[in-house]
Amino acid sequence: MEKQKHRIGSKIIMGITALFFYLPILYIIVFSFNDSRSLTRFSGFSLRWYEKMFSDSSMMEAVFYTIVIAVLATIISTIVGTLAAIGLSRSRRILRSAVEQVNNLPIMNPEIVTAIGMLMFFSALGVSKGFLTLLLAHIMFCTPYVILSVSPKLRSLDPNLADAALDLGATPAQALTKVIVPQIMPGIVSGALIAFTMSFDDFIISYFVTGNGVNNISILVYTMSKRVNPSINALSTLVIALITVVLIIVNVIPIIREKTKRREQV
Repeated sequence: MEKQKHRIGSKIIMGITALFFYLPILYIIVFSFNDSRSLTRFSGFSLRWYEKMFSDSSMMEAVFYTIVIAVLATIISTIVGTLAAIGLSRSRRILRSAVEQVNNLPIMNPEIVTAIGMLMFFSALGVSKGFLTLLLAHIMFCTPYVILSVSPKLRSLDPNLADAALDLGATPAQALTKVIVPQIMPGIVSGALIAFTMSFDDFIISYFVTGNGVNNISILVYTMSKRVNPSINALSTLVIALITVVLIIVNVIPIIREKTKRREQV
C-alpha cells in the first residue's frame, strides 16, 4: 500500500514538473495563432502573425544570421574539438590534464565574463564588430563542449586500435577517418548537437560582440520584448518546430540504421 502511494506521488510530481516546463511552450504555440494582439486572451484562429513575421525583413535577417552562424560554428567547432580531443588522448597525462582544466574554464565562467573578455579582445585588435566577430565568438564557446563530449568516448577506446590499423597498412588519415572517428561518432554527434543548441540560443555573448546590423534571434527578441508584438510567438513556434524536427531526425536515423543492419545480417 505504501509503495503504491509512493508511486502515485512520484507520478504526480513528475506530471507537475512536466507541466511547469512545457506549459509555457504550449502557451506560446497557441497564442502564435491568436487573431488579436492580446497575449492573455485568445480571440480566434489566425495566421496573421506568421504573415507579418515573414514580411518583416529585419526578422528574416535575424533568422538567416542565426541559422548560418549556428551551422558554421557547429561544423568548425565540431571538427576542431574532435581533432583536439583525439590529440589530447595521445598526449602525456600531465599535458592532457592541464589542457582539460583550461578547457573547462569557458564552461564554468559566467557568460557575462566571457562576453566582456571577447569584447575587450576584439577591441584591442581593432576588429570591427559584425558577422566575423560573432562567428568567432560562437566557435570559441562551442568548441569546449565538443571536446567534453568526445573525450569520454576516446577514453573507452582501445589505445592500440590506431596502431593496429597502421600496422595493417592504413595511412594515418585512414586510421583517423575509418577506425577512430566511426568509434567515437556518438560523442561527435552529441557534441555537435550541444554546439548547435548553444550557438542558436546564445544571447549574452552575441549581444556584446555583434555589430553593423548583424543580429540573431535572441537579440531580436530582446529588442522586441519591450513592446507587445505577437510575431515573437510565431517566431518562437518556428524555432520550437525546427528543434523538434532535428531531435526526431537525430533519434530516428540510428534506429533505422540498426534495423537495416539487422535485416542485412538475416
